[in-house]
Amino acid sequence: MILTTGVSGGLGNLILRGLSGIEGVDVVAGSRSGDGRATRRVDFDDPASLPEAFHGVDVLLVVSAGYAEDDVVFARHGAVADAAATAGVRHVIYTSLASSGESMTIALPHRWTEDRLAAGPFSTTILRNGLYTEVPVGLATAGAGDAAATGEFTAPFGAGKISVVAKQDLADVAVRVAAESERDLAAGRPIRHAGRVYELEGDTPIGGADIAEILTATLDRPITYRPSSLTETRAALQGSGLEPYQITHALSLFSNVIAGRAQARKSDLPDLLPAPARQVRAAIAEAVAAGGYQGQSISATRR
Repeated sequence: MILTTGVSGGLGNLILRGLSGIEGVDVVAGSRSGDGRATRRVDFDDPASLPEAFHGVDVLLVVSAGYAEDDVVFARHGAVADAAATAGVRHVIYTSLASSGESMTIALPHRWTEDRLAAGPFSTTILRNGLYTEVPVGLATAGAGDAAATGEFTAPFGAGKISVVAKQDLADVAVRVAAESERDLAAGRPIRHAGRVYELEGDTPIGGADIAEILTATLDRPITYRPSSLTETRAALQGSGLEPYQITHALSLFSNVIAGRAQARKSDLPDLLPAPARQVRAAIAEAVAAGGYQGQSISATRR
């Protein structure tokens, strides 16, 4: 049996849907708000509840609970490792962070978790997920209105670029690895993915000038790119309602992009997907067009 955690979140839900669509795969859902019947209650902040939640599970797919201060993440993921050992889980799959994010502040809890799981009595597969396509898509859609009105797109990317990957592609890889691991266990053969660390990075890094180019085509007017400073960005984030640690992580991400340290050097993604990876440029264009900015820009240029 496979249990995937975090099914109320975007990635966890996509993984659950993918596994549920495979004939012969026995999958159960886990979430903090689980009712104990259709969805098991898997609350990383309640360690005493986890061994029961993991009872009977052969393959545990842990979607990172990293949206918190580092010490909270250490406690959560340490509790998961302990409970998996107590419950007799045989294989753990963990959604970590790709190497392009190695210098970012979000990396440390992921690497700590990888080491913590490696010390357990179960085998592991580490899925080092790239940053989501939502990063540049969110910047593009948030800035499209101003870009349509002013002809200028601003973002704290400097002259750097960032490698991103579609969440659905990451879910597809997780589904494949979990299903094949469960089948290997059921057949009594070695798990083909055991001990593997997969780098799941996008193949087309994107920068501010690239986003401006996409906006130009989508908004049907010339858009230029202006790099915004980290000082400007910090001021904007501090008024956004984000938690302090979220601001720290966001600024670290942008700083890495500016420094040219957010691009992928290698990726196992093409070898694990059944089709070519989804492209970030198409995702940006579709999101901006769906926001209705094209019509706004046309009317603005006619005034």
